[in-house]
Amino acid sequence: MQNHVLDARNRPLRDLRISVTDKCNFRCQYCMPADIFGPDYPFLPQHKLLSFEEITRLTKIFTSLGVEKIRITGGEPLMRKDLPELIAMIRQVDGVRDIAMTTNGSLLAKHAHALKAAGLDRVTVSLDSLDRERFGNMNGRGYEVETIIQGIDAAAAAGLSVKINMVVQRGVNDQDVLPMAIFFREKGYTLRFIEFMDVGNSNGWKLDQVVPSQEIVELIHAHMPLEPIDPNYFGEVASRYRYVGTTQEIGLISSVTQAFCSTCTRARLSAEGKLYNCLFASVGEDLRAPMREGKSDEEIREQIVDIWQKRDDRYSEIRLSNTPDLPPRSKVEMSHIGG
Repeated sequence: MQNHVLDARNRPLRDLRISVTDKCNFRCQYCMPADIFGPDYPFLPQHKLLSFEEITRLTKIFTSLGVEKIRITGGEPLMRKDLPELIAMIRQVDGVRDIAMTTNGSLLAKHAHALKAAGLDRVTVSLDSLDRERFGNMNGRGYEVETIIQGIDAAAAAGLSVKINMVVQRGVNDQDVLPMAIFFREKGYTLRFIEFMDVGNSNGWKLDQVVPSQEIVELIHAHMPLEPIDPNYFGEVASRYRYVGTTQEIGLISSVTQAFCSTCTRARLSAEGKLYNCLFASVGEDLRAPMREGKSDEEIREQIVDIWQKRDDRYSEIRLSNTPDLPPRSKVEMSHIGG
């Protein structure tokens, strides 16, 4: 039985993002730059990762508090061995209505059918350019665009719902906005543009690198007319538009210029079992230790309720009103808790 829990700003807990690994085969500059995440970087050892059984147990506890949607993240989640087994375990949990995954797509073609068979509903693929050289430079490892497109097509062929995420940075890949829009309109996939965010401490974020969503809308609209459409549900992060005269959509995630903290219903579970109330949080609350110390489900449930009820996070709204004077703060790396 679900009992919805509200935070200090009356936001319900509905979505849980679960990182299954802190490792990734890409070295994107805005997430895991190679000069920091080098060959000797101390990634989490296996025994510190939550097991599939522990993840499933926590999922059951979270669904008892109102969580309905699960998103599997990383790092790159497909680097976690036997991931379809976890999907199948989560699929059996009462109350789970939707299971999605965010991936860089490089391993997706290989695993798409197994993921769908296990119970995955949706996949979001990160792709920041269609230009081969630029994409190779951006992912830091020379992966080719064609590999990612093959993964996207394989996911769709397997019956998964597919969306594409593009993080737009001025002076880096903003020239790719229109080519991406044209390409994915023709392919029939929903493309979402994400404003470059100051996630973590290592991506060198500067406000002048942000391309405002409104600028992106105007650019695309001038070539292919758009019209706004209503959100699908409370707390949807993307503003939705469709090409006039079609059902084909794009989305814009305006986390810098139009913060959506007031409707945020997401909690994040790191690969080693820490609960974070915000993508920009500095510290997480450990849930792994209580489980391994033998605490009951009810005791862990009470811990989660206490954490969520005290939640007052609204970092993006504060940044929006105070960017030039915002004091530096240490934030958890995006590679550790997903997007």
